Amino acid sequence: MHQNNFTEITTERLVLRKLKETDWEMISYLRSDKEVNKFVKRPNAPSKEKALEFISKTNNAIDNNSILYWVITEKGKNEMIGSICLWNFSEDKKKAEVGYDLSPEFQRKGIMDESLKNILKFGFNTLLLDAIVAYTQYNNESSVKLLKRNNFKLVEDLKDEENEYNRIFEIKKEA
Repeated sequence: MHQNNFTEITTERLVLRKLKETDWEMISYLRSDKEVNKFVKRPNAPSKEKALEFISKTNNAIDNNSILYWVITEKGKNEMIGSICLWNFSEDKKKAEVGYDLSPEFQRKGIMDESLKNILKFGFNTLLLDAIVAYTQYNNESSVKLLKRNNFKLVEDLKDEENEYNRIFEIKKEA
């Protein structure tokens, strides 16, 4: 990844856009709410200061091409309802990890499925990735179903050293 690869993505119902400082309240909620994070180990952002710090750090990483992070919004509305990212790129930039979260009030509406399908397309067709991996807790049934529905396969012999409850799924570019 040489030039900045961030691209706003429009889907049938959604706009996946860049993170803005005005998203701080939803960032704080998504990164700090116990229900949203019950399957995730990550630093929280319980204050405006911590949320703005996360936004600044993330946007710098986007500018440096080390992460691609999209805010999920509904078309015609600019409010953040979730996020999806490609990050943890391999050294040769042929493999990346996908991560995502969504406000509970928007879950079970196909929003993350629509977002993931478009990020996979972007990853394989624009970034020319060979594979995309996802780490999810084995008991996070919604995430496991989402990944399987999108043709991710469980990688039986790979373990997450940092979280024994995580399972690693992978999808490879179709030949």
